[in-house]
Amino acid sequence: MHKMKKKNFSKSNTSKRKVLNSFLTKFMCAIIFFLVSVIFTNMSDKNLLLYKEYVLTESLPFTKIKGWYEELFGEVLPKNDNTQTVFSGKLVYKEIKDYEDGEVLTVSNKSLVNSLASGVVVFSGVKDNYGNTVIIQGIDGADIWYGNLENISVNLYDYIESGTVIGETKDEYLYLVIKKDNKYIKYEDYQS
Repeated sequence: MHKMKKKNFSKSNTSKRKVLNSFLTKFMCAIIFFLVSVIFTNMSDKNLLLYKEYVLTESLPFTKIKGWYEELFGEVLPKNDNTQTVFSGKLVYKEIKDYEDGEVLTVSNKSLVNSLASGVVVFSGVKDNYGNTVIIQGIDGADIWYGNLENISVNLYDYIESGTVIGETKDEYLYLVIKKDNKYIKYEDYQS
């Protein structure tokens, strides 16, 4: 009996050691990245100007960085998967037309709108000509705007999976803008 308790205790310590080693590895990588950034910007004024130009004026693709990091090192924190996908796949619409920088889809009144891609909510608010809008920066690098929404179920900086319900349309119109690499993409082209 005493040996059995000791064995379980040993397994518990091994598990804790692995978690600690994983955390320390990730922490050290973050420190190295920070130090390399500081050294790079202090090497010359040109590097500092380059840093200021791109870091302070460009939108940082957090979701791409997160995807790259998880591919190399795994999850930062364990997943707590409380979300459930209500439906996924292509949006069901009756008609699609060009509108402003994107398209307007004619859908059923008060249609649920799900995310086309996994990513981070980078905007949630009112946009001119789009109404209540949610912008999701996808892990594929595309920024997807969902306009004319109400009953929004996501918050700013939430990470959401593809297919997660983000809200419902205010009426029978959904404004959709898909932008990747500073180019606007049609919905049908993005789905293929």
